[in-house]
Amino acid sequence: MLIGEVARRSGVSARMLRHYESLGLVRPSGRTGSGYREYSGQDIRRIFHIESLRSLGLSLREIGRALDDPGFTPSALVGDLIHQTRERIAAETELLTRLSRIDAAEPAGWEDVLQVVALLQALGSKSADARQSAALSPVAVTVPVEALVEAALSETEPNVAGALRWALARSGDGGPALLAEGLGSPVAAVRERAVQSLAEMPGGEAAALLRDALASPDAVVRGHAALALGTRGVAEAVPTLIDMIVEGRNDTDAADALSVLADDPAAAERIATRLVDRLAHDSTEAPARGRLTQALAGIPGTTSSRALVELSQDGDRAVALTAAYLIRLRETR
Repeated sequence: MLIGEVARRSGVSARMLRHYESLGLVRPSGRTGSGYREYSGQDIRRIFHIESLRSLGLSLREIGRALDDPGFTPSALVGDLIHQTRERIAAETELLTRLSRIDAAEPAGWEDVLQVVALLQALGSKSADARQSAALSPVAVTVPVEALVEAALSETEPNVAGALRWALARSGDGGPALLAEGLGSPVAAVRERAVQSLAEMPGGEAAALLRDALASPDAVVRGHAALALGTRGVAEAVPTLIDMIVEGRNDTDAADALSVLADDPAAAERIATRLVDRLAHDSTEAPARGRLTQALAGIPGTTSSRALVELSQDGDRAVALTAAYLIRLRETR
């Protein structure tokens, strides 16, 4: 079969077939009387083998080794190709993400594009100072919220994390929904960063997500959600706040949040009743009873006052002394 016919049937151009020949990949088995290249069936099979290996990303040099070296084993080469392909996909995905974020910023001109690029690069900098400066920049609002959320969920430096949460809080729509995905992360630190960011975001959407977070299996997530909701006056946070006091997790902050919720007299009575019930529970250990007693100090009303009087006679001396001290404080107010 002549080169033109081979090119037509194989889809490989005559020029490329000549290139293969120059590299020694395919040598036509014969020549016609007029000197034209003539390919045998075996030659054509080899061409198809070359094209198959090219489709896997092998170089022509690697293809030559694969076809001609009897001792060649493909496993190492295929493993390298997998690694290279994954790296290439990761790089292309990163580029696509960056371009999408620039497009989402709706730049009016190249100056806007360059500004967004500079901010995105700063947010990904190895320097904590650079990341913090980017988050605090007045033009940080031009960065798509997806980039701010990604940065906030991955940030390990406390000061930078705080700056990113501040930037998110003024970023507008879209942040709460993206942070909600972080609440479902398999990584505990990411879940905590997500709920901390939600806690500083205004609006009903963030508050609704924090309410949902009260049912999280992660105690840290529940705690941050309860503290944020408590300071916003959301009564659903009360059971979690009391659990935090019993368990000794941010118990002082939890007690402060309960005192905020107790501004309403009716709410104060309900909270005091819950605290008293936990004090009386058989499973509540001595340290927890002490913390619950201290929490009663911030709850006004007759129920808490009566409970403190009774606790001043408690069999646990530490609880009794704490209650007596709190009573004296109330009397001097």
